[in-house]
Amino acid sequence: MLVCVTGGTGFVGAHSVAALLRAGCQVRLLVRDEAGVGRALRPLGVDPGAVEVVVGDVTDEGAVAKAVTGAEAVLHAASVYSFDSRRADEMRRTNVRGTELVLAAALAAGAARVVHVSSVGALFPAEGPVIRTDSPVGAPREVYLATKAAAEGVARRHQAAGAPVVITYPPALLGPHDPHLGDQNSRLRNELRGLMPLWPGGGLPIGDVRDTAAMHAALVTAPADGPARHFGPQHYLTTREYVRTVREVTGRRLPAMYLPARAMLPFGLLTGAVQHVWPWHIPAEYGAVYTCAVAVPAEGAAPHGIAARPVAATMADTVRWLHRRGLLTDGQAGLLRHPAGRAGERG
Repeated sequence: MLVCVTGGTGFVGAHSVAALLRAGCQVRLLVRDEAGVGRALRPLGVDPGAVEVVVGDVTDEGAVAKAVTGAEAVLHAASVYSFDSRRADEMRRTNVRGTELVLAAALAAGAARVVHVSSVGALFPAEGPVIRTDSPVGAPREVYLATKAAAEGVARRHQAAGAPVVITYPPALLGPHDPHLGDQNSRLRNELRGLMPLWPGGGLPIGDVRDTAAMHAALVTAPADGPARHFGPQHYLTTREYVRTVREVTGRRLPAMYLPARAMLPFGLLTGAVQHVWPWHIPAEYGAVYTCAVAVPAEGAAPHGIAARPVAATMADTVRWLHRRGLLTDGQAGLLRHPAGRAGERG
């Protein structure tokens, strides 16, 4: 089976490519920078020569058409995931317009299955205490989440027309081998560097990128059964549980204060405004606070019996990888306190 993957040099995309290759698929990538293929795939044990590459952007109709031609399935994982307000225009172009072009081109080319990688955030704020796969698309007041909600609307319109579009809803993802050190791994690193002493209340869904990649491979290779929606393997954690787990994994005290998330939203808006003139990234982001304020647990298991591994194991593997990369010191990673006390990496 030939599978076209967009976003294959990103965190979710690269891990999904590795899982697809392990499942015996042929993979064709649509990438903006061919040099990024090796950087993303080699750490996962994948020879970049094992994939076909089409150079282009998801907002380029010609490149998209070339990439999906002849593909039996398409995994659309290209997305800009950031709460940095300076990237708003980029998120609108890639997350919304890119989804419109990729899904339309894949279906026009006759792909038997198109998997759109959405986000649980596309369903926030929720109407009740949980979200379900049939929950309405959210109307979030935050740029990244709003673009994912708009892309979700695109995918659902195709589903309503009977197209073979499958939607997945990954949670906030941690894990090793992150090609660009994305939002969640950066947040964990910032917590261990002492840059996040103040936390909003509320919570967020957390998962392991390797579990989400396994889900994508299973959905692409399973017999087509029409439109469907699936939550990625995940656990819902309050922010207090999140920090408590980081403490357990590293053995560090990590002092933290908590304020109601909604009370912190004005501060988040202020930092977002300052970020436009401040050259360095500010960890206190409106989008992160907003997510904690509106997030609720997801109801329903991940498909194909793929269970979410324990959050502590995911965090331990991520911390270990950050340390190996030189992004955490021995002390920050907790090695000075209990060098053998963390879980080992799993594939």
